[in-house]
Amino acid sequence: MSLSKYLMESDEEALRLDLKTNVNEVTRQAIWAGLKPGMRVADLGCGAGKTTFCLNQLANPMAQTMGMDISKRRIEYARKNYFAPEIEYVQGDICLPLDHLGIFDFVWIRFVLEYFLSNSFEIVKNVSRIVKPGGILCLVDLDSNCLRYHGFSLRFEKAIQGIMEDLTLNYNFDPYAGVKLYSYLYDLGYEEINADVTAHNLICGSVSDHSLFNWQNKVQITGKRSGFTFPGYPGGYEEFFQEFKDSISNPRVFHYSPLVICKGKKPNL
Repeated sequence: MSLSKYLMESDEEALRLDLKTNVNEVTRQAIWAGLKPGMRVADLGCGAGKTTFCLNQLANPMAQTMGMDISKRRIEYARKNYFAPEIEYVQGDICLPLDHLGIFDFVWIRFVLEYFLSNSFEIVKNVSRIVKPGGILCLVDLDSNCLRYHGFSLRFEKAIQGIMEDLTLNYNFDPYAGVKLYSYLYDLGYEEINADVTAHNLICGSVSDHSLFNWQNKVQITGKRSGFTFPGYPGGYEEFFQEFKDSISNPRVFHYSPLVICKGKKPNL
């Protein structure tokens, strides 16, 4: 996928990724997946570098950590804001051969495969080449992305569903990426596969400023780029966005997305 087709690309994307990343969640997930001190770690689709920095701390002492992202702008952001002597940030495409990066004990892909509906398994297969025999591959993504909620109007629900349908057609986006992760590891012959499911983007009652910034940014970009025409809204997208802002602050609204994390051990040859 070329950079121009990345759905969320914007001048503020690195900042959005930075603010939305919960270090406590990343730490819990990585420890659950088996990350241990001394491992050589790859964070593919590293974004702002916040997750990479967290993984590197868990792998210290003697960590060797690489963060890779397709965006030069985000790599520069990561180098500036999440530098550590043990971390190397590189620009690269997860769809292309990665053998030049070497072999890793622990490979992490979080919130990346949702952007690759038609070729996500091929990406995981490609990434598996750089996992050391006996090493760990950990996949993290959302299921029913933005589609689990209660308290919105019927026309708003229909608009959300329409946006997601158009994103799958126009941007190769997969709102159901999470449910597929287990089968990817299984089909590649991984051993000791395990999975966990938790709530992500949970909104009930008040909304934090960081969460509101994330959601407004997501809705603005996806709503405009999806190609959806907002037939239930005489005022089009602008009327829809205003309803979103009013609804997301309604303390009665309940919203979340299931987050699926799967990890497996690559069999020894």
